[in-house]
Order: sequence, then structure tokens, then C-alpha cells
Amino acid sequence: DLLEKNVGIFKGQGQALNKSAKPTCKVVVVGNPANTNCLALMKNAPNIPKNNFSALTRLDHNRAVSALATKTGTHLSKIDGVCIWGNHSSTQYPDLHNTTVEGQAALGLVDKEWYVDTFIPAVQKRGAAIIAARGLSSAASAAKASADHMRDWFQGSNGTVSMAVISDGNTYGVPEGLI
Repeated sequence: DLLEKNVGIFKGQGQALNKSAKPTCKVVVVGNPANTNCLALMKNAPNIPKNNFSALTRLDHNRAVSALATKTGTHLSKIDGVCIWGNHSSTQYPDLHNTTVEGQAALGLVDKEWYVDTFIPAVQKRGAAIIAARGLSSAASAAKASADHMRDWFQGSNGTVSMAVISDGNTYGVPEGLI
């Protein structure tokens, strides 16, 4: 029911963007399931290039970096290569396989049990845990992640950041046409 309702909402928003927005506009979808909603929006705004659409995975990225920094006793700025695959949900995959901490392989600094049994589920379920604890989502964290997302999209980044974008032309084996 929710997915059907969201597709209807984002279809209408996409049609409005297609009719009124400049083709150079940039579109970020934050509402979950953000990747799916972004795809519905993009499909209904064919006048806007596909590369101008993205969905927020930066909140999960920031949480993953913070968890790894805490575990390793390292400053956030010394961590690079964290990647969030998938939607902002419990099905996402926070990936440390190409992550470094002060130039060292992150997976060499933490034990596999922590990575699999603590880190991955904690990042996947952090949003739900905050809602359960506070009765509210973490709007300040989402706002910070949105600002980080836009800054890096417009200005570039010196490191790896997570951002849901169109999969066309990727080198990771992800089917084309997905966000």
C-alpha cells in the first residue's frame, strides 16, 4: 500500500518537474524508500537528465563512518571508502571492504564478528532505533546528511561518499536503470 501510494505521489511530482523545471535542475529524494521514490520521480520527468537525480544514502554513510571511528578510536576525517549499497532500510549493505582508516584496511583493524554481527545491523537499523528511543526521527542528522550530500554533489569530494544515483554505465555489475 505504501509503495503504491508513494509511486503515485512521486509520479505527480515528476510530471510537475518535467513540465516546469529547468533541465539543469538537481533533484534529491529524501523520503523513504528514497531509491524507489527517486526512480519513480525520474521516470516521470524525462526532460531532466537521469544524472540529475539522486537519493539520500548519506545519513547511513555518516552513521557508518561514525561507528567505525568510534570502534577504532580514529577521527572521522581519517576514514575513507565507506560505501552504502541499496535503499535506506534494513536491507542496505554498509560496505567496509574498500575502506581505510588512516591508510590501513578497515577490515584488518576490526574483527569479522564485530563487522557482521554489530556494525552492519547497527547501521541498517539505526533509524528505527532512534525512532524507538525518541518517538521521533533524527531530523538534525538527516538535515546534516542532506547538506553533506548537496555539498559533495555540487563541489565534489576528496574521498568516497555514498549517494544513490542512476546505475547506467556503472562498473559494479548493478543492472542499468536502477537508483
